Amino acid sequence: MPFISRRLRAALLATASATLVAATLPSPVPLGIGDPLFPHLGNPGYDVRAYDIGLTYHGDNNKPLDAVTRIDARTTEPLDRINLDFTRGTVRGVEVNGLRADFAVKDEDLIIEPAGRLPAGVPLRITVRHTSDPSGDQDTGGWLRTADGLAMANQADAAHRVFPSNDHPADKAYFTFRVTAPEGLTVVANGLPTGTARHGADTTWTYRTEHPMATELAQVSIGRSTVLQRTGPHRLPMRDVVPTADRKLLEPWLSRTPAQLEWMEQQVGRYPFETYGLLVADTETGFELETQTLSLFERSLFAGADYPEWYLESIMVHELAHQWFGDSVSPQRWSDLWLNEGHATWYEARYAEDHADKSLEDRMREAYTRSDGWRAAGGPPARPDAPAPGHKISLFRPVVYDGSALILYALRQEIGSSAFDRVERSWVKKHRDSNATTEDFVRLASRTAGRDLTSFFEGWLYGEKTPPMPGHPDWRSTAPAAQR
Repeated sequence: MPFISRRLRAALLATASATLVAATLPSPVPLGIGDPLFPHLGNPGYDVRAYDIGLTYHGDNNKPLDAVTRIDARTTEPLDRINLDFTRGTVRGVEVNGLRADFAVKDEDLIIEPAGRLPAGVPLRITVRHTSDPSGDQDTGGWLRTADGLAMANQADAAHRVFPSNDHPADKAYFTFRVTAPEGLTVVANGLPTGTARHGADTTWTYRTEHPMATELAQVSIGRSTVLQRTGPHRLPMRDVVPTADRKLLEPWLSRTPAQLEWMEQQVGRYPFETYGLLVADTETGFELETQTLSLFERSLFAGADYPEWYLESIMVHELAHQWFGDSVSPQRWSDLWLNEGHATWYEARYAEDHADKSLEDRMREAYTRSDGWRAAGGPPARPDAPAPGHKISLFRPVVYDGSALILYALRQEIGSSAFDRVERSWVKKHRDSNATTEDFVRLASRTAGRDLTSFFEGWLYGEKTPPMPGHPDWRSTAPAAQR
C-alpha cells in the first residue's frame, strides 16, 4: 500500500486518533547500527546532539507519565524515514522540524516519515508527544518502581522503555530533564538543577548535564526524598538523594564519598563531571548502577544487610570508578564492556587493598583459577556471548568483572606499574566525554610501553583459554577439563 497523501491524512486525522492513522503506514522496518551484541539497538543516519525530556508524574508509580521528548540532531546521510528506539508508551503525535509527521511503531522502533526527504548534514528537531509507562516488568529495565516513587535503571538497552531515543552508547548527547510532580515529592536527575516552577499543587524541576551522556546512564528520581549537600575535592558540589526517613541512618556511609573521590583522583586524575552523589532507592534490584553523576544504590545494601564495611566501601568505589570508565569514556560497542567493568572492578579491588589489606594479588590469583571456566561459560572478555533473549542483564557476567580486571593485572605485570599508571591516566584524558574501543586501548598501551602489544592482548582479550600470567608461571586454572 502506498503512503496516503498528506491532504487525505489530514482529513482522516479529524475523525481518528493519530495512533490509528499511523497504523496505515506500509511495512515500517526496525533498524539498528549492527552492534554484535544488540543488532537492533541504535539507529543509523543521524547524530543526536541533545535531548530535552519533559515528564509529568501523577503520583502513582503504576500509571503512565505524560511526556514530551525533544531531540536535536543532525543528519549524517539522506533520510526518508527516521527510526527511534521506543517501547512501553503510547505515541500521541510527532513533529519533525516543526511539521507534523506520520509515524508507526514496529517491534521496539518508532518509525517517522518526515514531510520530505532530508538531505545529509542538516539540523533535525524531532518532537514526540507520548506516555511513559512504568508498570511493566522491572527485570527488563527502564523505570524502577520504589517504595515512594520512581527511579531509572536503563543499562544496557532499556532507556527506550522510558523515552524515545537513539539508545546506544555510541551516540552520546547532552540532556535536559523537566519533571513535574505533585507537592511533597522531590525530583533529582543527572547534572545540575537549573530551577523549579510551581503550578498550583505541582512543581516542575529542571536539570541539565554539562557533559554528554549515553542514554543508558540517564537517571530521574521521583519520591519522598531528602537531598544531602556536601563538598568534594576542588569544591566539587555533591548531592546524595535518600529516603527522608533514612537520612541519619545513611549519612555515615555517604560522608565517605569525598575521601573516595580523592583516592580515585590520585589514581587517574581529576573527576570528569560537574557533580557526584548517590541515589539510595528503597527497592530491590540485585545490582547497583553507575548512572552519570548520580549512582543508583539499593537501600538494603546499607540498611539491614550484614556486609563488612570494607566490602560496602569497595562497592561504592566500583560505581564511582565508572564515572571515569564507562560514563566519561563510553564504549563504542557493547563488546567493549570489559573496559567499563574491568576497570571498575580493578579500582574496587585496589581500594580494598589500600584500605582493608585485602590482597589484590590473592584476588587476581583466584580470578585466574576461574578464568577458563568463565570464558567457556560466557565467551572471552572482549568477545562475550550475546545475552539470553529477554534477559539482557545476563551480559554482565563474571568474565567482564574479575575476568576483565585480570587483563589489567596482566598488563601491569607485563609493562610495569609506572607505564600502566600512564596508560590509565592517558586513557581517561584522551577519550574524555567521548567513546573508545578495545582497539584504542591496545594502541594506547602499545604506544605507552614503547612496543607492539597486539599479540599480548590477543590471547587475553579473545582467547578461549587464559594466557600464562606474566610473573606468575605457577598460576593454573582449575576449570573442568571439558571446559578447557
